[in-house]
Amino acid sequence: MDKKILKSIKSILSTNKKIILIPHSSPDADALGSCLALFHFFKNDHTVSVISPNEFTEILNFLPGSENVIIYESQKEKSDVLFNEAEIIFTLDFNSLGRAKNVSYKISKSSAKVIMIDHHENPDDYADFMISNSKMSSTSEMIYDFISYIDSNKIDNNIATCLYTGIVADTGSFRFPSTTSRTLLVGSKLIDHDVDVTYIFEKLHNNFQFDRLKLLGTTINNFKRVDGLPVLYTLITDEDQKSSNFKKGDSEGFVNFGLSVEGILCSVLFIEKKEDELIKISFRSKGDFKVNIFASRYFNGGGHIHAAGGISKLNLIDTEKKFISDIKQYLKEYYD
Repeated sequence: MDKKILKSIKSILSTNKKIILIPHSSPDADALGSCLALFHFFKNDHTVSVISPNEFTEILNFLPGSENVIIYESQKEKSDVLFNEAEIIFTLDFNSLGRAKNVSYKISKSSAKVIMIDHHENPDDYADFMISNSKMSSTSEMIYDFISYIDSNKIDNNIATCLYTGIVADTGSFRFPSTTSRTLLVGSKLIDHDVDVTYIFEKLHNNFQFDRLKLLGTTINNFKRVDGLPVLYTLITDEDQKSSNFKKGDSEGFVNFGLSVEGILCSVLFIEKKEDELIKISFRSKGDFKVNIFASRYFNGGGHIHAAGGISKLNLIDTEKKFISDIKQYLKEYYD
């Protein structure tokens, strides 16, 4: 991290401030864990709030302090008051205001100092202070460094639990290529604060309800292979969601099953969102296959080299046709 930037931020935080912490829309464990870690870090010395653009999966309700998260969609008036009074806004685990959806306008129009901490590629230039490093395993690992610089003595079990959860989730339990020896060292230091690693694993992974198990079966059954290419994709239709009483977060991790097939380099999940009139797309890959470039070029998305997202405003059938055409063109360039 840039010591000059950190020194400036530390100076700003030397007196009581009104702070807002914002994750990206539909926050995952890394985004929410980062926000809640800073919430616990700041709460005794500053007036601090976490405002999420929308609901997060109930799977993450075990994170310490999750009950304090304000949901902008359902608590707009309360949120607007906090935005009007804010002196500092942290945007965590995203580097483009569009990822904050309905909160992006509030950030851009705020008179508060904006501090970005994020590990995705190609950050937009919207923050007063930008802490960005795409080589880091997670934003949570970056927050560990940030907190350690400001005051490492304040790291307690709540902070450590939030950060460890974010790191474990974003590294696939320390399996993904972004995991470094330092990532493991940070995880070790966090465990020293009595983090219950078994409890976190159980909450993140052994959380299936029967309906979700059936949805997984349907998703796996729907997998198809693009002829002649190392690519699998699957669909979750609106009907599939209704029959399984679909809730936010129920499809988390489903896309990864495609990569467990020998010889497959890319796995894709399409989720029909009829109420939003779009298709949500998740991309996963391994090796040299860069799904962030593909997602950005063809599906108005982006993310990491091996994990990205995108959207399509076509219907599910036409999205599938477009994807097959696009992936063939992309891989033709890739192999040539």
